[in-house]
Amino acid sequence: MDPIAVVAELGGIARVRDVLDAGVTSSALKRAKRQKQLIRPANGWVALPTADPFLRVAAELGVVISCVTRAERVGLWTFGSDKHHVAARPDQRLPRKTAAHVHWARPVVPRAPGTLEDGIENTLVLIAECQPFEKALVVWESAMRSNLIDLDVMRNLRLSERARRVLDAALPFADSGLETVVIPRLRWLKLPLRRQVVIAGRPVDLLIGDRLVLQIDGGHHIGPQRDADNAHDAQLKLMGYHVIRVSYRQILDDWPSVHDVIALAVAQGLHLARS
Repeated sequence: MDPIAVVAELGGIARVRDVLDAGVTSSALKRAKRQKQLIRPANGWVALPTADPFLRVAAELGVVISCVTRAERVGLWTFGSDKHHVAARPDQRLPRKTAAHVHWARPVVPRAPGTLEDGIENTLVLIAECQPFEKALVVWESAMRSNLIDLDVMRNLRLSERARRVLDAALPFADSGLETVVIPRLRWLKLPLRRQVVIAGRPVDLLIGDRLVLQIDGGHHIGPQRDADNAHDAQLKLMGYHVIRVSYRQILDDWPSVHDVIALAVAQGLHLARS
């Protein structure tokens, strides 16, 4: 067996034991390392020189990539972090200090030996424990929209109280993580808050009352997307709707200003249907 091909098939980095179990001989493995076709990121591990650096560091430290870092790597909606997040067993000792945020916790779903990236269930549970409720809810709903989790399976796991609360609140049909943040903040209005209502042939992010539309722009709202959004906004206004369009940054960094604009619009009755 070709050790290079085997390691590549195992994700570019693998335990020596797994490579040998796949049929590679010890002599072939040593030759590949001697010729620098394979490197040793940690004792008991081999990797291609082009292997994912995140995985190489995880193997070196003996940790598992998890929480928000793992969520970002699978494309879920997150709010970023100033540190990478990894998981380790409560009784585990790391070989050296790390700048990463380490979650010392037993996984809800057991990890196979040699795991370097956490499963989605463990990832979401750690996010529920680590992140504020609103942000955790955004990530969980993103996983639901991506069909990465089975709700029945999640309900049957031994979840912490925090994770159970997020699961109970999560709605799989939220179109944007920002909507998950916005709606709980607007419930005090005691007005109907409807997501993804189709008006003039396209869904709007949030319809407040009968006529107040809140549109939330992500980073993709540029170029042709922006032109289409502007055209849709104009059509909505002609139909008697009032449109408030805000950005990702405004929701996260300047919520009081967004709140005030919405409150003033409601105070003027712009959410009401015209008689």
